[in-house]
Amino acid sequence: MSHENEIRDVLAELTGAIHDKSARRVIALLSDDAVTFDLAPPLRMGPEASRDPARYEDWFATWESPIGSEPHDLRVEIGGDVACAYGLQHMTGKKRGGEEVDLWFRATACFRRERGRWRITHLHNSVPFAMDGSGKALLDLEPQETR
Repeated sequence: MSHENEIRDVLAELTGAIHDKSARRVIALLSDDAVTFDLAPPLRMGPEASRDPARYEDWFATWESPIGSEPHDLRVEIGGDVACAYGLQHMTGKKRGGEEVDLWFRATACFRRERGRWRITHLHNSVPFAMDGSGKALLDLEPQETR
């Protein structure tokens, strides 16, 4: 199997773990020194917070349905024992309280090959914000072709 396919498999496992709301499976994919920049605060989470199952379990508990998470336009770049993957992610599902989620966001994952397998060293998810001075997060954007 190619390194690119191995990395795509790790990302598919991450997507499956999120869908199934399994904190244990998410954490198993992270390196011991993983750092994350996620949609929810704080701005940066070091290894201890990134690998804390309570953080994921608290978020999973806010969902009534499984969490849909589908990558789009995924690119994988590999150089030796490090790699990055980036693209758009489409998250869907139903929150407790009935809110339907249909969110597109940017997603980047960095990897390091350790003892023959790819582990996630960094996750970065973000949404654009309005540049009109309001600072409002733009949560209703959908992909468009740009040149």
